[in-house]
Amino acid sequence: MAAKKAQEAISISPPDMRHIELDIEGIAPLVINRMSQKSINKMRATQEAGSTAKGKKVREPRDFEEDFKGAQYVSEEGWNGIHAGAFRNGAIGACRTVGFVMTHAKLGIFIEADGFDNIDGTPLVRIISDDPPEMNVMPAKNDNGGTDLRSRPMWRRWGAKLRIRFDGGMFTTSDIVNLFSRVGLQGGICEGRPSSKKSAGLGWGLFKIVNA
Repeated sequence: MAAKKAQEAISISPPDMRHIELDIEGIAPLVINRMSQKSINKMRATQEAGSTAKGKKVREPRDFEEDFKGAQYVSEEGWNGIHAGAFRNGAIGACRTVGFVMTHAKLGIFIEADGFDNIDGTPLVRIISDDPPEMNVMPAKNDNGGTDLRSRPMWRRWGAKLRIRFDGGMFTTSDIVNLFSRVGLQGGICEGRPSSKKSAGLGWGLFKIVNA
Protein backbone atom coordinates (compact mmCIF):
# COMPACT_ATOMS: atom_id res chain seq x y z
CA MET A 1 0.00 0.00 0.00
CA ALA A 2 1.44 3.38 -1.04
CA ALA A 3 2.49 5.64 1.78
CA LYS A 4 0.36 8.68 2.36
CA LYS A 5 1.79 11.84 0.86
CA ALA A 6 3.17 14.05 3.58
CA GLN A 7 1.23 17.25 4.06
CA GLU A 8 3.09 20.42 3.21
CA ALA A 9 3.68 22.75 6.10
CA ILE A 10 2.13 26.18 5.57
CA SER A 11 4.40 28.95 6.82
CA ILE A 12 2.71 31.96 5.24
CA SER A 13 -0.17 33.34 7.25
CA PRO A 14 -3.10 35.01 5.47
CA PRO A 15 -3.28 38.83 5.39
CA ASP A 16 -4.67 40.31 8.58
CA MET A 17 -5.96 43.61 7.19
CA ARG A 18 -7.34 46.00 9.78
CA HIS A 19 -8.75 49.53 9.72
CA ILE A 20 -8.34 52.65 11.81
CA GLU A 21 -9.62 56.22 11.42
CA LEU A 22 -7.52 59.15 12.55
CA ASP A 23 -8.72 62.76 12.73
CA ILE A 24 -5.87 65.15 12.04
CA GLU A 25 -5.56 68.91 12.46
CA GLY A 26 -3.02 71.05 10.65
CA ILE A 27 -0.46 72.86 12.81
CA ALA A 28 1.17 74.55 9.79
CA PRO A 29 -0.14 75.73 6.42
CA LEU A 30 -0.98 73.10 3.78
CA VAL A 31 0.18 73.88 0.23
CA ILE A 32 -0.80 71.73 -2.77
CA ASN A 33 1.01 71.70 -6.12
CA ARG A 34 -0.45 69.26 -8.63
CA MET A 35 0.69 69.49 -12.25
CA SER A 36 -2.14 71.28 -14.02
CA GLN A 37 -3.93 69.72 -16.97
CA LYS A 38 -2.82 72.69 -19.07
CA SER A 39 0.85 71.88 -18.35
CA ILE A 40 0.27 68.21 -19.13
CA ASN A 41 -1.42 69.09 -22.44
CA LYS A 42 1.43 71.45 -23.37
CA MET A 43 4.03 68.80 -22.53
CA ARG A 44 2.16 66.21 -24.59
CA ALA A 45 1.87 68.57 -27.57
CA THR A 46 5.62 69.26 -27.43
CA GLN A 47 6.47 65.57 -27.36
CA GLU A 48 4.02 64.75 -30.15
CA ALA A 49 5.52 67.53 -32.29
CA GLY A 50 8.96 65.92 -31.98
CA SER A 51 11.80 67.75 -33.74
CA THR A 52 9.45 70.46 -35.05
CA ALA A 53 9.04 71.68 -31.46
CA LYS A 54 12.68 72.76 -31.21
CA GLY A 55 12.16 76.11 -32.90
CA LYS A 56 11.98 79.45 -31.13
CA LYS A 57 9.27 79.37 -28.49
CA VAL A 58 6.81 82.19 -27.93
CA ARG A 59 6.56 83.14 -24.27
CA GLU A 60 2.90 83.43 -23.32
CA PRO A 61 1.68 85.82 -20.59
CA ARG A 62 1.52 84.10 -17.19
CA ASP A 63 -1.94 83.64 -15.69
CA PHE A 64 -1.29 83.14 -11.97
CA GLU A 65 -4.98 82.72 -11.20
CA GLU A 66 -5.21 79.87 -13.69
CA ASP A 67 -2.05 78.30 -12.23
CA PHE A 68 -3.56 78.58 -8.74
CA LYS A 69 -6.73 76.77 -9.82
CA GLY A 70 -4.84 74.19 -11.86
CA ALA A 71 -2.64 73.27 -8.87
CA GLN A 72 -5.66 72.07 -6.88
CA TYR A 73 -7.04 68.55 -6.63
CA VAL A 74 -10.82 68.74 -7.01
CA SER A 75 -12.96 65.64 -6.58
CA GLU A 76 -15.78 64.48 -8.82
CA GLU A 77 -18.13 65.87 -6.15
CA GLY A 78 -16.43 69.28 -6.18
CA TRP A 79 -14.48 69.32 -2.89
CA ASN A 80 -10.75 69.97 -2.52
CA GLY A 81 -8.49 67.10 -1.61
CA ILE A 82 -4.98 65.90 -0.92
CA HIS A 83 -3.37 63.15 -2.98
CA ALA A 84 -3.90 60.07 -0.77
CA GLY A 85 -0.38 58.93 -1.68
CA ALA A 86 1.05 61.91 0.23
CA PHE A 87 0.04 60.30 3.54
CA ARG A 88 1.10 56.80 2.50
CA ASN A 89 4.48 58.03 1.26
CA GLY A 90 4.88 60.03 4.46
CA ALA A 91 4.25 56.95 6.59
CA ILE A 92 6.68 54.85 4.55
CA GLY A 93 9.33 57.57 4.84
CA ALA A 94 8.77 57.94 8.59
CA CYS A 95 9.72 54.30 9.05
CA ARG A 96 13.36 55.35 8.79
CA THR A 97 13.02 57.21 12.10
CA VAL A 98 12.40 53.90 13.92
CA GLY A 99 14.53 51.56 11.79
CA PHE A 100 11.59 49.77 10.12
CA VAL A 101 12.29 48.56 6.58
CA MET A 102 10.51 50.99 4.24
CA THR A 103 10.10 48.48 1.42
CA HIS A 104 8.17 46.25 3.84
CA ALA A 105 5.93 49.15 4.87
CA LYS A 106 4.90 49.60 1.22
CA LEU A 107 3.04 46.30 1.49
CA GLY A 108 1.45 46.96 4.87
CA ILE A 109 -0.01 50.51 4.91
CA PHE A 110 -2.72 51.90 2.64
CA ILE A 111 -4.90 55.04 2.64
CA GLU A 112 -8.53 54.60 1.63
CA ALA A 113 -9.71 57.40 -0.65
CA ASP A 114 -12.66 59.67 0.13
CA GLY A 115 -13.07 60.29 -3.59
CA PHE A 116 -11.23 60.70 -6.87
CA ASP A 117 -9.94 63.66 -8.87
CA ASN A 118 -12.36 64.84 -11.52
CA ILE A 119 -9.66 64.99 -14.22
CA ASP A 120 -7.35 62.00 -13.84
CA GLY A 121 -8.89 59.87 -11.09
CA THR A 122 -6.16 60.47 -8.50
CA PRO A 123 -7.32 59.04 -5.11
CA LEU A 124 -7.98 61.88 -2.68
CA VAL A 125 -8.37 62.56 1.03
CA ARG A 126 -10.86 65.36 1.59
CA ILE A 127 -9.58 68.63 3.07
CA ILE A 128 -11.69 69.76 6.02
CA SER A 129 -11.62 73.55 6.28
CA ASP A 130 -14.05 76.41 6.77
CA ASP A 131 -11.85 78.63 4.62
CA PRO A 132 -11.31 78.56 0.85
CA PRO A 133 -7.70 78.23 -0.31
CA GLU A 134 -5.70 81.43 -0.73
CA MET A 135 -3.33 82.04 -3.62
CA ASN A 136 0.31 81.70 -2.56
CA VAL A 137 2.90 82.99 -5.07
CA MET A 138 6.52 82.32 -4.10
CA PRO A 139 9.83 81.72 -5.89
CA ALA A 140 10.87 78.10 -6.30
CA LYS A 141 13.82 76.27 -7.80
CA ASN A 142 13.39 74.47 -11.12
CA ASP A 143 15.05 71.15 -11.85
CA ASN A 144 17.52 72.95 -14.17
CA GLY A 145 18.71 75.12 -11.30
CA GLY A 146 16.83 78.24 -12.34
CA THR A 147 14.25 80.10 -10.29
CA ASP A 148 10.59 80.47 -11.16
CA LEU A 149 7.41 81.68 -9.47
CA ARG A 150 4.87 79.13 -8.26
CA SER A 151 1.21 79.98 -7.77
CA ARG A 152 -0.28 77.40 -5.41
CA PRO A 153 -3.31 76.98 -3.13
CA MET A 154 -2.67 77.35 0.60
CA TRP A 155 -4.89 76.44 3.53
CA ARG A 156 -3.77 78.00 6.81
CA ARG A 157 -6.39 76.11 8.84
CA TRP A 158 -7.14 72.59 7.70
CA GLY A 159 -7.76 69.04 8.79
CA ALA A 160 -8.72 65.64 7.42
CA LYS A 161 -10.01 62.23 8.43
CA LEU A 162 -7.59 59.46 7.50
CA ARG A 163 -9.02 56.01 6.87
CA ILE A 164 -6.05 53.68 7.10
CA ARG A 165 -5.93 50.00 6.14
CA PHE A 166 -2.94 48.11 7.54
CA ASP A 167 -1.56 44.61 7.97
CA GLY A 168 -2.06 43.55 11.59
CA GLY A 169 0.70 40.99 11.18
CA MET A 170 3.19 43.80 10.56
CA PHE A 171 1.84 46.67 12.68
CA THR A 172 -0.22 47.08 15.82
CA THR A 173 -2.84 49.82 16.10
CA SER A 174 -0.48 51.73 18.38
CA ASP A 175 2.28 51.40 15.77
CA ILE A 176 0.06 53.05 13.17
CA VAL A 177 -0.97 55.89 15.48
CA ASN A 178 2.63 56.57 16.45
CA LEU A 179 3.88 56.30 12.87
CA PHE A 180 1.35 58.83 11.58
CA SER A 181 2.09 61.06 14.53
CA ARG A 182 5.71 61.09 13.34
CA VAL A 183 4.52 61.94 9.82
CA GLY A 184 2.57 64.90 11.18
CA LEU A 185 5.14 66.25 13.61
CA GLN A 186 8.39 65.42 11.79
CA GLY A 187 7.88 64.68 8.10
CA GLY A 188 4.84 66.62 6.92
CA ILE A 189 3.03 66.28 3.61
CA CYS A 190 2.87 68.12 0.27
CA GLU A 191 4.80 71.29 -0.60
CA GLY A 192 7.40 72.75 1.77
CA ARG A 193 7.34 69.72 4.07
CA PRO A 194 10.40 69.14 6.30
CA SER A 195 10.99 65.72 4.69
CA SER A 196 11.26 67.14 1.15
CA LYS A 197 13.92 65.34 -0.89
CA LYS A 198 15.11 68.56 -2.54
CA SER A 199 15.40 70.85 0.49
CA ALA A 200 14.83 71.14 4.22
CA GLY A 201 11.34 72.44 3.48
CA LEU A 202 9.47 75.47 4.79
CA GLY A 203 7.82 73.83 7.77
CA TRP A 204 4.54 73.40 5.88
CA GLY A 205 2.26 70.37 5.87
CA LEU A 206 2.61 69.47 9.55
CA PHE A 207 -0.33 68.15 11.58
CA LYS A 208 -1.31 66.51 14.84
CA ILE A 209 -3.63 63.59 15.59
CA VAL A 210 -6.59 64.74 17.66
CA ASN A 211 -8.46 61.50 18.43
CA ALA A 212 -5.71 59.07 19.48
